[in-house]
Amino acid sequence: MELITLHRRALENWVARVAAVRSDQWDDPTPCTQWSVRDLVNHVVAEDLWTAPLLGGKTIAEVGSQFDGDVLGKDPLGRARMAAEEAKAIVEATVAGGGRVHLSYGQEDMGEYVRQLCADHLIHGWDLAAATGAETLMDPELVADVGAWFAQREPMYRGAGFVSSRPSSPADPQSDLLAGFGRIAQWGPNHAALASFSAAFGSGDVDAIMAAMSEDCVFESTGPAPDGQRHVGQAEVRAVWEQLFGQSRDPKFTNEDAFVSGDRACVRWRFTWTNQDGSQGHVRGVDVMQFRDGLVSEKLSYVKG
Repeated sequence: MELITLHRRALENWVARVAAVRSDQWDDPTPCTQWSVRDLVNHVVAEDLWTAPLLGGKTIAEVGSQFDGDVLGKDPLGRARMAAEEAKAIVEATVAGGGRVHLSYGQEDMGEYVRQLCADHLIHGWDLAAATGAETLMDPELVADVGAWFAQREPMYRGAGFVSSRPSSPADPQSDLLAGFGRIAQWGPNHAALASFSAAFGSGDVDAIMAAMSEDCVFESTGPAPDGQRHVGQAEVRAVWEQLFGQSRDPKFTNEDAFVSGDRACVRWRFTWTNQDGSQGHVRGVDVMQFRDGLVSEKLSYVKG
């Protein structure tokens, strides 16, 4: 596909995904586990705002911090449309003539930069659709074009840590492309439930943790040995979290790996804290979890050692 057409269609696809976001979905989790729906849209809109100055010849330093932080304001869809139109116009005006562009890692061919943008819009468009329950089928021509470009770059992207490990996937082109970018094509409500729970746990927000768990939730602790202790219901489980986060200094949970299969998940995590002498302590473990109706209904914990 001609590059200007590819970019235009990727932008149109992206803006259509943003237009489908409901007003109550902006704080929802996404397949980009560190980002909410708003965070995700903000990232791509900022990319579009960067496109014109970079293709116009400015350096990263010259652009500076003007697109840092929130670029959506009170009208995310309006900002997305405006930024996409600006990006489309500069690509149409400059790319055919060729040239170089200044990026964070050095100078790059303009065409390569625009292809990077096309891939980002396509994949993040799928992220957004999956997060909001919209149609996740991608334009097969965009999938084919971006897939052919990315096939030669996937090892470099993965080696540099730009994409996560490749999950197993069905053999269709869309699922294969998503897997190349570290996505699970079957991402659904239980993945979202795990993302919400993990974000709450990572921040130590007990109210948010309990909001992500069912009324009859079960937590099975790692001690005392050998079987741990079983806590049932919101009140008992809340008491455990309040004690854990209340008695620990600088507590932080980080997921090291996770997978979801049906209504179950396995999460490998690391818990860190600060000791009285200022040194760092940590423990690593695994949770076996179960979901029901978009909430965590069971969390069985196992710790190394």
